[in-house]
Amino acid sequence: MHKRGIRPISVIVGLVVSAGAAMAADLDHERFWPAWRGPHSSGAAPKASPPTTWSEQKNVRWKIELPGEGSNSPIVWGDRVYVQAAIRTEKKGEPAPPPAQGQRGGFGGGPRPEHVYQFVILAYERRTGREVWRHVAREEQPHEGSHRDGSLAPSSAVTDGRQLFAYFGSRGLYCFDMNGKLQWERDLGDMKTRNGFGEGASPALSDDSVVLTWDHEGDSFITALDRTTGAPRWKKDRDEATSWATPLIIDTKSGRQVVAPGTKAVRAYDLATGEEVWQCRGLTANCIPSPVAHGPLLIVMSGFRGQAALAIRPDAARGDITDGASVVWKFSEATPYVPSPLLFGNELYFLDNNKAILTCLNAATGEVHYKQQRLEGASGGIYASPVGAGDHVYLPARDGTTFVLKRGPRFEIVATNKLDDGFDASPALVDGELYLRGEKHLYCIAED
Repeated sequence: MHKRGIRPISVIVGLVVSAGAAMAADLDHERFWPAWRGPHSSGAAPKASPPTTWSEQKNVRWKIELPGEGSNSPIVWGDRVYVQAAIRTEKKGEPAPPPAQGQRGGFGGGPRPEHVYQFVILAYERRTGREVWRHVAREEQPHEGSHRDGSLAPSSAVTDGRQLFAYFGSRGLYCFDMNGKLQWERDLGDMKTRNGFGEGASPALSDDSVVLTWDHEGDSFITALDRTTGAPRWKKDRDEATSWATPLIIDTKSGRQVVAPGTKAVRAYDLATGEEVWQCRGLTANCIPSPVAHGPLLIVMSGFRGQAALAIRPDAARGDITDGASVVWKFSEATPYVPSPLLFGNELYFLDNNKAILTCLNAATGEVHYKQQRLEGASGGIYASPVGAGDHVYLPARDGTTFVLKRGPRFEIVATNKLDDGFDASPALVDGELYLRGEKHLYCIAED
């Protein structure tokens, strides 16, 4: 996989590790789910084979109640599962001011919470669901609320088996060892999001850097921090308003680049220096879906107040490439608002806005395999991103339904499963297991 052209490296283990980290480094990163879009930041698990059918009475190895709230996805490494949560305490903070414009009506933004919250990273045992450790990273009253369908802990952690990075946005970035010992922390300030919608981007990890985007209604920027110390390696201003897309780190012929989508443009930065390499206009407002890399192509998309998908060849891209030959194909129908696409082999799967309507393209050419196929039986839409393993595609919905489709260029639903929870977080797939983080519970789905 990724033998030629660009390849995503956001969760690949470093080439050189210390003797003390040898055990972690020897583990095959493709086997685990080290970030919210999996080992290749594509949504696919090359070595997993989870069940295709389950219910509350079938193929649930364990189900545990989670503390607090969180829409982040579980990550998995070794024998542990990690999630983040925001837990409301009984302590009250400052009185909330009257809602600002955009915090009433249909916008969905919420006012500042009145209570103090604990922002927590938790580790669970894969075999039993037993809590192994938890660490309260920060305790404070949030300075603003979140979207009515969102949470105060939306960002997913990332690891490579040596270090674990828990990101709570305005509450900071925290680096732990795999046993929960804090190594360093860094506070980047307070983000002011559009209409009080809240935060959402997750960190990207390379051999020596942790990269974060900070797009909001203030001074936006992108920064790379030294993964060993948390010290800034570089920081670059961005002419962007609020976006929620997680950046993608890729290898190209000219070196490693950080790809960061935004409303005004998707931009690529040199990972070593932070200098902008190229930019391309054409996405919609409120960028949320994360990019994926397929061979020599980079694919970006968004779907708020418009539809846009762009396939870009970044190897020779320089400057403004909007109208140039580096843009290989475009697609402008039924692209996603919140969910990210799934790149599974040569197939690119994505949802229409936040609806249970699926399209599948040939990732190399943009040719349509099928488009706008309705997934019957889900109410409330889909926020979770599709994932894939073996011969199947998995799509959890907000009402607790998960659709399982046959992988390939034909639309074929093979199972529809229902649990007593609702799912906004994207699943994690490892070995014969599927981990579903619901509004209230964490499930381990595995054969009985």
